[in-house]
Amino acid sequence: MTLGKMNKLYFKYGAMGSSKTAQALMCRYNYITKGFEVFLFKPKADTRCVIDGVPMVSTRIGLTSECIEFSKTDNFLDICKKYDITKPNDVIIVDEAQFLTKEQVDELKEVSQNMPVLCYGLLTNFKIELFEGSKRLVEIADALQEIKSVCKCGRKATVNARLIDGKIVTEGEEIVIGAEESYESMCYNCFKKRLSEQK
Repeated sequence: MTLGKMNKLYFKYGAMGSSKTAQALMCRYNYITKGFEVFLFKPKADTRCVIDGVPMVSTRIGLTSECIEFSKTDNFLDICKKYDITKPNDVIIVDEAQFLTKEQVDELKEVSQNMPVLCYGLLTNFKIELFEGSKRLVEIADALQEIKSVCKCGRKATVNARLIDGKIVTEGEEIVIGAEESYESMCYNCFKKRLSEQK
């Protein structure tokens, strides 16, 4: 496989707890061992892991890596110039890609003409609606891959339910970064059952 054929925009999505971030960091490791230079990004909205002032991407199983933060106002074409992400063996990996804006996804699509760009994130929010970044990635990514996870009942988890005091909520701000007890991934059947039991 030639390098040119690898230059694509990838979107790998799954419900919470599906090991998206772990897979992103393993992908990073694989590229590095093959001599690529990997630039790992995460949104500034994700404030869960900062060590000694350095932003990190971390997983529940203990994998961590330094990363570059981006905000909704950043332009990825400018970011690439700033960090000299222009070489044939450069790779971009974006964690929590659902927080990208439509414009940033378009910029990453342009960047992906010269290097692989791999985005990992949620598909839908707690209202079961597409995130802005995820919607655009579905529209223009060259390759889509679902990372599957399991509901407590054994079915495939597709819903990222938000919980307050143990009850599912369906109203509120789209972005609330929280601990595991704030969200639970579940299948649609269990989601609707829990909602009906709360009434």
